[in-house]
Amino acid sequence: MIVVLEQTILPKEKEELRSFLISHGYRVREIKGESETVFGAVGSAQVDLRSVEVLPGVAQVIPISKPYKLASRELKRSDTVVTVGNVKIGGNRIVSFAGPCSVEGREAIIRTAEIVAGSGAVILRGGAFKPRTSPYSFQGLGEEGLTYLREAGDKTGMPVVSEIVSPLHVDTMVKYVDMLQIGARNMQNFELLKAAGASGTPIMLKRGMAATVEEWLMAAEYLLAHGAEDVVLCERGIRTFETYTRNSLDISSIPVVKKLSHLPVIVDPSHATGIRDKVPPLALAAVAAGADGVMVEVHPDPDHALSDGPQSLFPEQFEKLMRDIEALSPVVGREIARLPRNRVVADESVSGADGSGAGTRVGFQGAHGAFSEAAVLQFFETREVEPVSNDSFRAVFEGVLSGALRYGVVPIENSLMGSIHENYDLLLQFPDVTIVGETQIRIEHSLIGFPGVTADEIKEVYSQGPGIEQCREYINGFPQWKVVPFYDTAGAVAFVAEQKQRDRAAIANARAASLYGLAVIKEGIETNPRNYTRFAVIARSGAPVPENADTATIVFSTPDRPGALFECMRILADRSINMHKLESRPIPGKPWQYMFYVDLELPEDADTYTKALDDLSGTARDVRELGRFRSSR
Repeated sequence: MIVVLEQTILPKEKEELRSFLISHGYRVREIKGESETVFGAVGSAQVDLRSVEVLPGVAQVIPISKPYKLASRELKRSDTVVTVGNVKIGGNRIVSFAGPCSVEGREAIIRTAEIVAGSGAVILRGGAFKPRTSPYSFQGLGEEGLTYLREAGDKTGMPVVSEIVSPLHVDTMVKYVDMLQIGARNMQNFELLKAAGASGTPIMLKRGMAATVEEWLMAAEYLLAHGAEDVVLCERGIRTFETYTRNSLDISSIPVVKKLSHLPVIVDPSHATGIRDKVPPLALAAVAAGADGVMVEVHPDPDHALSDGPQSLFPEQFEKLMRDIEALSPVVGREIARLPRNRVVADESVSGADGSGAGTRVGFQGAHGAFSEAAVLQFFETREVEPVSNDSFRAVFEGVLSGALRYGVVPIENSLMGSIHENYDLLLQFPDVTIVGETQIRIEHSLIGFPGVTADEIKEVYSQGPGIEQCREYINGFPQWKVVPFYDTAGAVAFVAEQKQRDRAAIANARAASLYGLAVIKEGIETNPRNYTRFAVIARSGAPVPENADTATIVFSTPDRPGALFECMRILADRSINMHKLESRPIPGKPWQYMFYVDLELPEDADTYTKALDDLSGTARDVRELGRFRSSR
C-alpha cells in the first residue's frame, strides 16, 4: 500500500505509523517527492486500509495493484535517479557504460579504460567472474581481476561495475566495485538477489533471456524488498526463433517498463546482437526509444579478446557511436552524461553575503581583469576566493562539473545586447550543473594604452566584438584607428602590453590596466551608460539552495498545437506566480522547434511553486529547473 503523509505530520506521529505498519508484518520505505512524502508498505500481511487511514498524520492510503510494489510507478510517480560513484543514471541524462567483456589483465583493462573514458564513457564495465556456457571457456580472473578493474576506474575517474554470480562473492565484490551486475542467467537466482540487495550497493539487473517484463520487474522487487535503494534495469535481448543475431533486442520493453516502473532502464546492444556492426544502430534506437543509457563492450583488439570478441567494438567504432549519441540526444530531449573527475564537494550555501570558503576556486571566462572576474569579486566580496581564468564558457562549465572549480560565474544577459545564448544552451547541455546565485555589474569601458600616450597617437585598437559595438560612437571619432576584434577584452589588454607598441591600445575594464602595467587613457567611453550585464553563479547539482532564494529559472518545450504556450502561462498566472523573463531558443536537432526559458518569482508558499511545476509538467514537455537563487534585479 501507499500511505500518503500529511505535510504537517509530526516526527512522533511518523514513527508511530512506521511502528504500526512494521508490527503488522510490512516492510516500510519512506519516499520523499517534490510535493509529498509517502510510506511504501509491502509484505504478505493483510490489514484493513481504513485502520491505517485514521491514524494521525495520514492523508490517504492507496492500494498498489501491481505484484511488484516497490518497483511500481504506482508507488513513485517521478523517475528514480540512481547515483553510482560520481555518476547519476536517470532523469535527463544518457549514461554510457563501456569496457571489455572480461578483465584480461592489468595493462589491458587500464588501456581500455583510458580509451573509453577519452571517448565519453562514464562508467567502466568488466567481468571478473564469468558465467560461460562452456566449462572450457575463460571464466575470468576472479578477485585479481577486480583489483585491476578498480585500479583502472580510479585512474580514469570512472565508477566500475562487474557481474556477481554467487551470494558467496558479495563481501568480496563490494570492496572493489561501485555497482553490482546481476546477469541474465541469474535474474531469478533469488538467493543471489537477496544477498545482493542486502549489500546496499547499487545494482544493475539484466533481463533474463526468456523473461517477461513482469518477471523482470518482480526480480527487481526482490532486490528492493531486501534493502537495495538503487536499482537500474538492463534490457539485453531475449531468445527468440531468430538466428541472424545472438538474441532479439526488445526495444518495445523500454517504453513499456518506463510506464510501469520508476526505475532507470539502460540497454546492452552488444549481448543483444552478438555482432559488432549491429551494435551502434541498436544503441541509437534504444536512445530514441527512451533508454537512460547504453552498455557496450569495447576492446582494443577484439579479434584476440578472451571472450565475446565478435560483439566488442573497436575503439574507433565506440568513439563514433558516442558522437552519434551526442548528436541524437537533444532530438529526444536528453543530454549526454559527462564524467566529473577529481570532484570537490561544495559544503557551504551560496548567498553572496556570508560564509567563509577561504581559497574557493571560482571560474570565469577570459583573462584576469575581465568583467567576468569583476563579477566574481563582487558576488564573493565577503569571501576569500581564487578567481580562475578559462578560455571559454564551456571550460567553466566543465570545471564546475569536474570539481576543479567550486563555482563558475558566467554572463547570461546584457541590458543592451540581450541574452548570451551560448550559456543558456550550456545550462541545458550540463544537467548536473545548476544556478545558485546571480549578480550584475555595470559595464564601463575604458581606452587602455601605454602611459603618456594620447588617443590621437593610437593606430590600432583591440577589443571583444560586443565591447567594440558598445563603444562605437566614441570609436567613430577616430577614423584613423584600425579596430581589431579580439577574443576577450582583458585578453586584448594583455596582448597590447605584450606587444610593447605604443601606438596600440585596448578597450576593456579599467581594472585591467593596472594588472598589465598599462594606463587608462579615457574612462567611460561606452555609448550608453545604462549598460549592465547579469551573471549566473553556477555549481554542481547538489549544492545547497540559498536560503534567501527568490527566483527560479525553468525551461520547457510545448506541444505543437494552438494555444500551447498560453496554457503554460495560464498555469503560472492562476497561481499568481510572477514572470520576470520569457525567451525562446531553438532546440538543437529539431528545426523550428523551441525551448522556452522563464525566470519566475518564487512565491512565499513553496508548495505553490511545486504544484505549479507539477501542473506545468502535465501540459508542457521536458520541464526542467535550471536553478533557484537570489535575484540581482
